[in-house]
Amino acid sequence: MRTEKHPISAPQSSAQFELTSFHYGTPGKGKKVYIQAALHADEVPGMLVAQFLRRQLDALEAAGKVQGEIILVPAANPIGLSQAIHGAPFGRFDLTTGINFNRSYKHVADELKESLQGKLGPDPAQNVRVIRQQALASVAAWEPKSDGEAHKKLLLGMAIDADIVLDLHCDNEAVLHIYAGTPLADGVAPLARLMGAHAVLLALAAGGEPFDEACSRLWWDLQAHFGDAYPIPPACLSTTIELRGEMEVNYELARQDADALVRYLAHAGVLDAEAGELPAPLCEATPLEGVEPLLAPHAGILVYTRNMGERVKAGDALADVIDPVNGTTTSVRCSVDGVFFARSAHRHVLRGMNIGKVAGPAAFRSGELLSQ
Repeated sequence: MRTEKHPISAPQSSAQFELTSFHYGTPGKGKKVYIQAALHADEVPGMLVAQFLRRQLDALEAAGKVQGEIILVPAANPIGLSQAIHGAPFGRFDLTTGINFNRSYKHVADELKESLQGKLGPDPAQNVRVIRQQALASVAAWEPKSDGEAHKKLLLGMAIDADIVLDLHCDNEAVLHIYAGTPLADGVAPLARLMGAHAVLLALAAGGEPFDEACSRLWWDLQAHFGDAYPIPPACLSTTIELRGEMEVNYELARQDADALVRYLAHAGVLDAEAGELPAPLCEATPLEGVEPLLAPHAGILVYTRNMGERVKAGDALADVIDPVNGTTTSVRCSVDGVFFARSAHRHVLRGMNIGKVAGPAAFRSGELLSQ
């Protein structure tokens, strides 16, 4: 294993930030895997999972069992890790720009539609190699206007030519769930089974240019642009893994999740380790457009009446909102059948706040599909 230090800040910056990455295996040999944790820096579970994962990768590499290249970034957002407001960590948005750390990544397909002219042919493997070269060149040409953009360029430059990208996040309160591109449904299924995902949410474009899509969406965008003349497979299996809720930071879960990731990489042929049998799936993949956000009807005390991970029916009450002064109680009901997979950690809410999410089987939304 080798360690690399990556400066983020310009020489004139008032604060200096540096990113650390750990590299296993041999570049160019086998599949390339990129794993990062805590891009939203106040989402801590992934950083603990990375500690257990690193120990296993150290041992596997020492035994000569890394059959590809693995890059692990255990704390992917040093800028966000430095931020706090009145004593509370604040790692979701860049306080300098107000931009979400998991939005506004460069969508290189827009440039590649021109730069690839005359370079593609009938061989899909050769097309993948050429596209990766052009994608890396496009990221290298990105001229950051802030430390935040320099940070995003650095992460994307390490990941955009990978075969597998695993972005470890968590929700406010949630059961484990996964986001991925629709063309990746079959590829992500073993990961979902091994991780014990209660929801797998698929979309061609979720909106906002998040990190996982910056790595994967270029492939089906280019295939749609160039058509059948040039075969372009979805060559990057990029996912966002939501490791339950913010407060679920404990050794047992972190060890369990790291073990599942190692088994997945063994299943994918990247590690010479015991993959084992795939467990039964806990869910079927559903469209991200089928997720119903539940909103608070008025301010008040929030009391949940259903548990996360439960399957619910349209019309079921999932929570009550109680006015603390006059006692008015309003039940919040879902309008779709599905899985109640995420909710708010706050117990006093204001009107219009998102207090839960239900993953339904039928698409009914469009536009920006991710919460900010």
